[in-house]
Amino acid sequence: MMKTFEEVIAVDLEYMYQILEEDFRHLANKNVLITGGAGFLGYYLVQFILYWNEKAGKGSKIYLTVYDNYIRGIPDWLDNLKGNPYLTLKKQDITKPLPQDIGDFQYIIHAASIASPTFYRKYPIETMDANVNGLRSLLDYCLLQQRNQKAVEGFLFFSSSEIYGDPTPDNIPTSEEYKGYVSCTGPRACYDESKRYGETLCVNFASRYDLPIKVARPFNNYGPGLKISDRRVIPDFVRDVLAGNDIVMLSDGSPQRTFCYVADAVAGYFKILILGKPGEAYNIGLEKPEISMKELAETIVDLSRDLFDYQGKVIVQTSKDKDYLVDNPNRRCPRIEKAKKQLGYNPSIPLKEGLRRSLIWYQGNQDEEEK
Repeated sequence: MMKTFEEVIAVDLEYMYQILEEDFRHLANKNVLITGGAGFLGYYLVQFILYWNEKAGKGSKIYLTVYDNYIRGIPDWLDNLKGNPYLTLKKQDITKPLPQDIGDFQYIIHAASIASPTFYRKYPIETMDANVNGLRSLLDYCLLQQRNQKAVEGFLFFSSSEIYGDPTPDNIPTSEEYKGYVSCTGPRACYDESKRYGETLCVNFASRYDLPIKVARPFNNYGPGLKISDRRVIPDFVRDVLAGNDIVMLSDGSPQRTFCYVADAVAGYFKILILGKPGEAYNIGLEKPEISMKELAETIVDLSRDLFDYQGKVIVQTSKDKDYLVDNPNRRCPRIEKAKKQLGYNPSIPLKEGLRRSLIWYQGNQDEEEK
């Protein structure tokens, strides 16, 4: 039974290794660039590549470069990796021109984007710039490499399940074929519409120039790496728990979601990068259980009682932010048949187990989260 956040990370990385061991042989001796590598998904994207290097034999190492603007500083976990001979950290704002000495990369993951509704509504222009201008710079780099006979072998753009907007009931679970029902002027539009346009860029670069551009559509990922100050629902609930307060829910608790633990999600993203079809988008998430925010809060309360002897309860309040729930989807649930068939994607960590690991991780990372 895992009791510390170090044990959680160790178990997650080995779990991912068992899933990706064969696929990752495609990356041996290759140069990989991850933009936004200091963020939530970067936490396991980066650490897993280095974990692979520890287990891989000679001649199978992966050379990783991380770009990030480090707007909130370099997180401790990433700072602790400095000195690793297979890791290069570079301060780089992806909305600015790429460095002239960028070098040659065979695989690129564009994960630099603001994904928290609270923060992308605060920084709408910056959000759009990362998802459009930053992406375009990287796609132009891929094209230049191809023309210089140094072709990029795989490119992954992180889109979002937000591109579907608020699906109609007959489109739940939602497949990749659903066109979306999205506001282009609402408070979430800076994120939703820039992701949609980003996908359009990817599809056209892939088809016109025969480039290996693939797209991931994450569905409500959570777990280690997601800052407790991120202002998404699970870290918000956990923050109340660890402070010994009641869980405050700023809605009636009726919206429904499925949640995908980050180890399952990141394994899926690597599979898209390596095995996905150019110009294609893939849902990554869990199909079941689809639960309400009220049920989620109550589940976290029950788990916290067992783990921490938590004595709080769930209370309902109204947000002071008038735009808090504007354009918020009532339901979000993916159909992942495409990823299962084409990529062998098979997420298996149940919600309660993922939440339990997350609670342990948050408890062990409170000092860093408070910075």
